[in-house]
Amino acid sequence: MNSYLPDPKTNPELFENVLLRRIIAFIIDSIIIGVIMLSVTLIIFIAGIATFGITWLTLPLVLPFSILFYYASTLGSHRRASVGMQMFDLVLTPTKGLALDGWRVLIHPIVFWLTIWVFAPLLFIGLFTARRQLLHDLLTSTMMIRRSPMRTTANSS
Repeated sequence: MNSYLPDPKTNPELFENVLLRRIIAFIIDSIIIGVIMLSVTLIIFIAGIATFGITWLTLPLVLPFSILFYYASTLGSHRRASVGMQMFDLVLTPTKGLALDGWRVLIHPIVFWLTIWVFAPLLFIGLFTARRQLLHDLLTSTMMIRRSPMRTTANSS
């Protein structure tokens, strides 16, 4: 294990119930993404009436761009967490000493959605990794940890 990464054995509070928190955060984020998609779809529908249906051709792009917009604006913020993640005290943390730059913020949700659609059973990999990383975390060199113990650990150092 890398020495600069939190160790679940020495800092178990950082990884406490991370998988359960991620599942609930995902449900909340999905609801928010659904509201964004509905809003954009309604705008496109109204614009389609005014443009005799031409803007309706953009409807297949609503889902992917709504997801990317949501995650880019939340994971790319200084909090490094979506609304659901913030509610459940989670933060996306890069591994391997890499920065959490714009590309990693965009690639993380893309890989997440692809792995869910194609390799859904592999979501159980989080049960067997020491830091509770899922497949998309391993592929993008990130991990999810709890924010509040991280602050406590940083303040005590």
